[in-house]
Amino acid sequence: MECESPTINSSSEQIKEIFAQTKTIAIIGLSPDSTKASYRVAKYLKEQGFKIVPVYPKEEEILGEKVYRSLAEIPFAVDMVDIFRKSEALIAVAKAVLERGDVKCFWAQKGIVNNEAAQMIEKAGLKVVQNRCTMVEHAAL
Repeated sequence: MECESPTINSSSEQIKEIFAQTKTIAIIGLSPDSTKASYRVAKYLKEQGFKIVPVYPKEEEILGEKVYRSLAEIPFAVDMVDIFRKSEALIAVAKAVLERGDVKCFWAQKGIVNNEAAQMIEKAGLKVVQNRCTMVEHAAL
């Protein structure tokens, strides 16, 4: 299997701006399992003062936050969508992000790249980050 390399990605300076402008982060695929990367990253982001919003097919609460089944269900503004799903799922996530109209950043975690989805998002004027970890990038600031 060949991995896709990101052809669209934000610079380190843009990533700094993204974090400065972000308050609420919807985390797509946030697992309730504390050994999973999504859980550890979400816990870190919450500890740093970001409002995290779990999006997961089951569970009622993760990390003390109400779980939503989809991005469309979240009844308040979301600044960033942080994605822990397979690359193939990113087209559907990108469409959901564009339907919301309030998301400013589409962030695909380490190892996750879908240039077609990134192109859709960038064309709509949103920031795109692929194949990078929000926790690692934030901690580096």
